[in-house]
Amino acid sequence: MRHITIPSALTTGVAPRPQDAPAIRWGILGAGWISESFAQAVTERTASTIAAVASRDSAKAQTFIDSHLPKDSPATAYGSYEELVGDESLDAIYIGTPHSHHRDHALLAIRAGKHVLVEKAFTRNAAEAREVFDAAKEAGVFVLEAMWTRFLPHIAQVRHILESRVLGDIIVVSADHGQAFTVGPEHRLLNPDLAGGALLDLGVYPIAFAHDLLGHPEAITARGVLTDTGVDGQVSMIFDYPGRTQALLHTTQWGQTPTVASIVGTKGRIDIAEAFYRPTSFVHTTYGVSTATYEQDDVLGLEFEAAEVARCVSEGRTASDRMPWQSSIEVMEIMDEVRAQIGVRYPNE
Repeated sequence: MRHITIPSALTTGVAPRPQDAPAIRWGILGAGWISESFAQAVTERTASTIAAVASRDSAKAQTFIDSHLPKDSPATAYGSYEELVGDESLDAIYIGTPHSHHRDHALLAIRAGKHVLVEKAFTRNAAEAREVFDAAKEAGVFVLEAMWTRFLPHIAQVRHILESRVLGDIIVVSADHGQAFTVGPEHRLLNPDLAGGALLDLGVYPIAFAHDLLGHPEAITARGVLTDTGVDGQVSMIFDYPGRTQALLHTTQWGQTPTVASIVGTKGRIDIAEAFYRPTSFVHTTYGVSTATYEQDDVLGLEFEAAEVARCVSEGRTASDRMPWQSSIEVMEIMDEVRAQIGVRYPNE
């Protein structure tokens, strides 16, 4: 079989370059590790700036600014989330708090008239997601779930290949995401009060991947193993779609899995390498004819979702075509159904 190298989606225009997006002023709500990654991506790979950071402790917010923003950054440190969303100089708020608090923090920002990028999982459940989007619709502000995978160049190239129909009919989509964690019962991964479990933290990636390619399944079969605290430690899922198409998905917080994904069609397949949800490589095989390799792009990753927000906000839009509100609701509906089948319910649901 002949071998081909697939050019970068950034050089061919299949994926937009984040540095070409308009500049906006960001506020970061929550000073944890994911916010650190977001700040680096925005600062180093976009035209936008981090103008403010909020934590429950203003000293922690200032430490974040000193440690993760350019030297002598004029960004403001706030000791409350209410102060941050009230800053009239900010264009958009990035919410990097635990997903158990996403609803409350998103509503706080929306009611202040701010555009919002909310980390995934978007909320605890679909009802909370609808509440956030209803509030955004009423306020006329932009909201996006920070499902960064949808905006990455290699995924843009994968979708470009799928749109050409060269894989034929899709038969199976498979994806896994497992990490080996050793944490105590109060940690967010094990704590029901913090919407713990592998599903919302890790499993959201393979579920969102399958949804991106195949949409909402006709039927869901899920089996899980629960932790001593009553949240999911491991979940295996089968999604059924029209005809003969299925998705086979798995997540666990008890072991490091390959974290790969495959899209298998009647004429060919795409195998996405380790950490399929991050910037990575893939191989496109046309059965008996050729293999084509896509090499990993020199990117950080989170800059692409930040650039999407900047583009949409600058155009006066309230939603992204690439990750519309209905997609976030449907992914939450899927996870609600999976949790119902495996017996996980969070307090006050």
